[in-house]
Amino acid sequence: MHMGFRWYGEGNDTISLDDIRQIPGVETIVWSLHHKQAGEVWQPGEIEEAMATITGLSARDRAAGITKTFNADVVESVNVHESIKTGSTVLGMSRDQAIDAYIETVANLGKAGVRVVTYNFMPVFDWLRTEMFHPCPDGSTALYYNQHQVDQLSPQGIIDETLKGAGALTVPGWEPERLAHLPELMEAYQGMDHELMYANYKYFLDAVIPTCERYDVRLAVHPDDPAFDLFGWPRVVSSKEGIQRVLDLNPSPYNGLCLCLGSFSSRRGNDAVDAVRTFMDRIHFSHVRNIRFTDEEGSFFEVGHRASEGDVDTVGIMRAYAEADYQGYIRPDHGRHLWSENTEAGRPRPGYGLYDRAMGIQYLLGVWDAYRNNR
Repeated sequence: MHMGFRWYGEGNDTISLDDIRQIPGVETIVWSLHHKQAGEVWQPGEIEEAMATITGLSARDRAAGITKTFNADVVESVNVHESIKTGSTVLGMSRDQAIDAYIETVANLGKAGVRVVTYNFMPVFDWLRTEMFHPCPDGSTALYYNQHQVDQLSPQGIIDETLKGAGALTVPGWEPERLAHLPELMEAYQGMDHELMYANYKYFLDAVIPTCERYDVRLAVHPDDPAFDLFGWPRVVSSKEGIQRVLDLNPSPYNGLCLCLGSFSSRRGNDAVDAVRTFMDRIHFSHVRNIRFTDEEGSFFEVGHRASEGDVDTVGIMRAYAEADYQGYIRPDHGRHLWSENTEAGRPRPGYGLYDRAMGIQYLLGVWDAYRNNR
């Protein structure tokens, strides 16, 4: 198992590579080219530059005796253009044009040495929360999803609240350039149901997977977050049955999962440990985090990674991975914001502070080590 840490790049993150380097056990920097819009080709030069920053050491680092380096094996994410999901021309790009760009990007990443590309197939909105810095009982703050508030907001209202709460930092999946065309996107999804989404999904996979196989790049879909339909738009990676259907759309082992257990667990009744054991051979990458439900309607907030803090069995998850001798990539996901991160000067990207994720890594590795040593 390779432990990773998501990093948004120089000038686009409150955390530095030097900060991450001091977290025991981290091998992989999970990265992306966050300035690229869905449908744009990632060029070899910009890929190589980003990877060199991650895998190299500066002269200052070497002079200080620093030797620890990272790999850049995992990209999160290469976003899927809305035309692919709708099977139509949207935002000036046809489905086949967008797929051609995706194929070229995957090939360029594979040639550079990237082994896993993460993506999602959610319509219009990526992950959704209603509050970015929700006060917690211990004085920390965390991401919060309030179903009652979602029920009262329009899609445009959700966009406004999300971008306002994020502050000056970019929010992946909530690109203002794309969301400025919300009326066109809403029109494109008129009449879309789950069966049409699966059909469009298969068209995408059948076109892209041969390139993944050629360049040894594993495609890893992130579950819907939260894992149920929103605003009448169909979400198709929300349950064990939905995940199985996605894997069955194309049987290649390169068609796999970025199994985010927090997202998956946001749907009551989904069993995270069972999902890990069931799909183990198709899990290329995994996010392990914890949530706590606050009402019967499905509202929840993010909590620490320790199992007893919330409703996700993070011990059972790591035990399943350890007993299977999992060889893929894992990272902690959304952490709480702690200490100086709750000051105006220290505020990080929502969910992506340093301290809680660093502590989460040690907890996850501790469980992993305990069960690995008892195999």
